[in-house]
Amino acid sequence: MTVIPERDAWKALAALVIGFFMILVDQTIVAVATEAFVTQLGASTNQVIWVTSAYLLAYVVPLLFTGRLGDQIGPRTVAIAGLVLFTGASLWCGLAGSVEELIVARVVQGLGAALLTPQSLSVINKIFRPDRRGAAMGTWGAVAGIASVVGPVAGGVLVDSLGWRWIFFVNIPFGVLAVILVWLWVPRLPTTRHRYDGAGIVLSALGMFLLVYGIQQGESHGWDTPTLALIAAGVVVLVAFVWWQSRVRTEPLVPLRLFRDRNFSLGNTAVTTIGFVTAGTMVPFMFYLQTVREQTPTQAGLMLLPMALVAGFLAPLVGRLADRFDPRLFTAVGYGSYAVALAWVALILGSDVPVWVLLIPIGLMGVANGCVWAPTSSTAMRRLDPAIAGAGSGVYNTTRQVGAVLGSAAIGALMQTRMAATGDAAQGIAEAMWLPAVVVLVGGVATMFFRTTPPPPRGSRG
Repeated sequence: MTVIPERDAWKALAALVIGFFMILVDQTIVAVATEAFVTQLGASTNQVIWVTSAYLLAYVVPLLFTGRLGDQIGPRTVAIAGLVLFTGASLWCGLAGSVEELIVARVVQGLGAALLTPQSLSVINKIFRPDRRGAAMGTWGAVAGIASVVGPVAGGVLVDSLGWRWIFFVNIPFGVLAVILVWLWVPRLPTTRHRYDGAGIVLSALGMFLLVYGIQQGESHGWDTPTLALIAAGVVVLVAFVWWQSRVRTEPLVPLRLFRDRNFSLGNTAVTTIGFVTAGTMVPFMFYLQTVREQTPTQAGLMLLPMALVAGFLAPLVGRLADRFDPRLFTAVGYGSYAVALAWVALILGSDVPVWVLLIPIGLMGVANGCVWAPTSSTAMRRLDPAIAGAGSGVYNTTRQVGAVLGSAAIGALMQTRMAATGDAAQGIAEAMWLPAVVVLVGGVATMFFRTTPPPPRGSRG
């Protein structure tokens, strides 16, 4: 651990979360530009889906490796490389002359995101004192919670006012600023030379690719035999990856001793459900508001503003309080609020429900986002040895992203099934909301088993 003065630690975190915010916004910002891609680039429905899917696929597949890379050559170096790649790819996306070129540029953007994302949690674990990590995680959680809903809001405004290219151009000044600040404010942290686990890198990347690609194909093409075979192959390869990690005696890509920490294992379970819900519910909401209620992209995006404001206010506060009180108090409120809000939406959603009535459960989702991110993340990561914090951050972010892909596919498929069965778009969307309501409760139950006693001394670990 390299604890630095608190003021300097906060500056380092501020520099990193600027880029982290951009990356999360870009997961959802394109959702409101689908019509523009069709009319201006001549994109097919499948190509529109791949504008998002290509980004997510390139983002999630390398995360295990990029988390470990931060341990080996330093999170500062990897973060800067990721920011440069992401910012350059954003310019390329904005200048793309065809939808095919846009999809390729989105792949490069996803690779930049994969380099940057694990470094923020790793740095928090290495430079903040244990009693201040909750507050730092609160900031990280506020960024994650707000970014998940700012995307559609910002995307709607930009598409309506300046055009779709500006949802990418807007990244450029922030990316340049982030590179400068990371260079100036993030310290060079001690690294340990490791041997690369080549077989582990190949197995993890191949397994994640097959699994995520199969899920995305199922969402867009239907769950036919070839798609299910891809998913099954991905699971088999990932099982082989885990077996290989148990056999590697030198430098495994994912040290399995991470999972001896009960809090880390439970935290990964919980954050998977957060990713499932936040990513999976966004498309049905946007579809309902823009198709059923015929709102403009800006109007639809602004409907989520109460969630962003409430989450932005609560997350830093909860992060500070989670250092002083049992984090399970906050996770109980957070996950419970999410389940109640989604069930509420399922019960009231219809083609004629007053808009102001919808704002109540949307605001309650802000309470949920404000209460789940910081306590879950800080408790999951707090006991990890700083030497493998990068690997832990890579695993944690990977499970969050896999949860997001699963949520997007599962809720999207259920929504389409129920819409076809009922013949009513609003009713089909409402019924689909029961799935994330149940899933998020599973995450809440997992956090109730967190161990909240002080961590053991470093020397006592196995």
